[in-house]
Amino acid sequence: MTTALQKARTVLALTSNYAAAYAVKAADVDVVAVYPITPQTTIVEKIAEFVDDGELNAELIHVESEHSAMSAVVGAAAAGARVFTATSSQGLELMHEVLHIASGLRLPIVMAVPARALSAPISIHGDYSDVMNTRDTGWITYIAASAQEVYDTIIQAYKVAETVLLPAMVAYDGFLMSHTTEPVELNDEEEVRRFLPRKDRPNVLKPEKPITMGAFAMPDYYYEIKYQVQEALLGSLKVIEEVDREYGRTFGRSYGVLQTYRVEDADYIVVAYGGASFGNAREAVDAAREKGIKAGAVRLRVFRPFPADYIAKLLADVKAFAVVDRAIAFGGPAGGPVFAEVVTALWMRGIDTPGLSIVHGIGQRSMYVEDFVKIFEMLKDGEKSKVVYMGLRL
Repeated sequence: MTTALQKARTVLALTSNYAAAYAVKAADVDVVAVYPITPQTTIVEKIAEFVDDGELNAELIHVESEHSAMSAVVGAAAAGARVFTATSSQGLELMHEVLHIASGLRLPIVMAVPARALSAPISIHGDYSDVMNTRDTGWITYIAASAQEVYDTIIQAYKVAETVLLPAMVAYDGFLMSHTTEPVELNDEEEVRRFLPRKDRPNVLKPEKPITMGAFAMPDYYYEIKYQVQEALLGSLKVIEEVDREYGRTFGRSYGVLQTYRVEDADYIVVAYGGASFGNAREAVDAAREKGIKAGAVRLRVFRPFPADYIAKLLADVKAFAVVDRAIAFGGPAGGPVFAEVVTALWMRGIDTPGLSIVHGIGQRSMYVEDFVKIFEMLKDGEKSKVVYMGLRL
């Protein structure tokens, strides 16, 4: 019997946006709600081509806003459909109200987010301000680092979401990934659909078995319902890992919840996320080691649920660490949002490894390998417990 690994493979030159569209096609999605915004638009344009050419048998809903796009897939998912949408920046902000509804109703929606800076002033360029604003909405959140990973993760996200009954977003660098081309190996679509079998979900809208969704909750029940979302989200980490391993066995590619580089003997570790940051971090590790600094790097692939135990284990025995955030936690003491998460994870486990909060790449400000080497030098020189806004022209 020919397995998925043995079948002939197709490799195409794709942007991360097109990789997302091919993943949606392979997953045999039923309903796609579309509204354009830079740098997301080419995802739904490609999906529209697939639908028009008969390659994807899906209902394509053209809506008047991103709020409507999320509302449309909420309704379709509530009726039992496999759904998809995509957005960026202000579009994700306009969806924000409905993101909470999607998780509160326990709907397995999957969304792609090529991350983009927020207004004002207007910027069409990439950072993670939009994604970080969703961290308390109850969504599983992946951050991919290559077009191949975008393709693979969207497929994985459907299996995870439909298992734990929570929505999932797959984020990645706007422009730096969404509009750059890489080789992407596509899976056999029949094998993808075997990997993603249709499941009967509890509590879907059916005329023959009517139920009420989104009803008013009195104080006696509301707290418990939201706690169930929290428990499901925390418990989803195990499912994320299991699905990733199964995907690796089936298709030969897996990623884990963290990616590491030369951390085994590292004294100093930089934690980053996204394609550009981690690529620079890895090159900087090699450059720093040539200078005698035992450097290592970690990429956060899963942001929600936050893999606190894994992060804590990696940072417990190093001399110092830094987190490079491509978003600002305005008004907070930590500078960057992920730095706050890392410090909390360490503190709650009694670990006092000193750290630096580095904010960089805001509005797609250029980040250079030498910037990351400078971070390792700062750690070696004993700088700690401070926020550094790198790349500013002040």
